[in-house]
Amino acid sequence: MHAIIETGGKQYKVAEGDTLYIEKLNVEAGETVTFDKVLAVLDGDKATFGAPAVAGASVTANVVKNGKGKKILVFKYKPKKNYRRRQGHRQPYTKVEITKVNA
Repeated sequence: MHAIIETGGKQYKVAEGDTLYIEKLNVEAGETVTFDKVLAVLDGDKATFGAPAVAGASVTANVVKNGKGKKILVFKYKPKKNYRRRQGHRQPYTKVEITKVNA
């Protein structure tokens, strides 16, 4: 059984046992989180789509850890004007493991 959930402005196709890196949630490691915005539930050849969400469906997950991704460098410059700016960024994430798809 698969489900399509929305969290952090992004959509993910999940199944039980999957591990995901999603946008940071305000939840500590070891706690349980429930995703209520389920856009679709796919069970074999049977599919249920919501408008916009499937009523009564949810996905339960355990939070494994919170962390930051690899650093990316943002470099701005204007040619011939001696303007250069270098800035680093590390995107925070939450690693979750899907435990149950409730449909």
